[in-house]
Amino acid sequence: MRTALLQSSGRPGSVAENLKVLDEAAARAAAGGARLLVTSELFLTGYAIGDDIAVLAEPADGDSADAVAEIAGRHGLAVAYGYPERDGARVFNSVQLVAADGTRLANYRKTHLFGCFERDHFTPGEQPVVQAELNGLTVGLMICYDVEFPENVRAHALAGTDLLLVPTAQMHPFQFVAESVVPVRAFENQMYVAYVNRVGPEGEFEFVGLSVLAGPDGTSRARAGRAEELVLADADPAFLAASREANPYLKDRLPGLYGALARDL
Repeated sequence: MRTALLQSSGRPGSVAENLKVLDEAAARAAAGGARLLVTSELFLTGYAIGDDIAVLAEPADGDSADAVAEIAGRHGLAVAYGYPERDGARVFNSVQLVAADGTRLANYRKTHLFGCFERDHFTPGEQPVVQAELNGLTVGLMICYDVEFPENVRAHALAGTDLLLVPTAQMHPFQFVAESVVPVRAFENQMYVAYVNRVGPEGEFEFVGLSVLAGPDGTSRARAGRAEELVLADADPAFLAASREANPYLKDRLPGLYGALARDL
């Protein structure tokens, strides 16, 4: 499945402008043969917009969800997009996956909130593994800091995730996560990982780009630089199956030895 990574911070504070950016990127991705487009974390609104996060937050089935569904349907590809989700008085840092026909397939709420900014503005999600079937692959959803916890990604591996989508807002000086941690996660869990970052200065943050589609062999199938960019690469089910057959990590696990991992420090 050809997958497009939209490395962009969009236009922070303007949902309308970000939908335009998404529409244009979807057109380019579809022209390049992509069947899935993945955005960065909180793409629809921007990340460093302070209390406007709560003002711009929408339900999972709100107007912006309808707009994204229309974009997906018009260009004939699935879209996974980051946005602030309102559920009553609570706001979640979420990613929603929409099919090429506009159907909402899955919605994930970030479980591991990073830093004071996120803890001040969001409620943590409680469901660690959210998946959907898409074009013959089991697609999982996660957001940024979540992927830095090996238990989190291993839970997806055990649940059968083939392609893990990770919208992110990775900032300086943590670029080693994009460069090193993400490819290792893909290798040790035998899956593809699409890690899609924001880029450039935004408020107090400097986002580092370096978006990547990492393969189960630990290599970067596509890697963006430090500017806005749309990169495409394939998540190949046949290669994934061969890699899983050759790599014994998941088969050689000894779960009885790992009970301590679930204990609080």
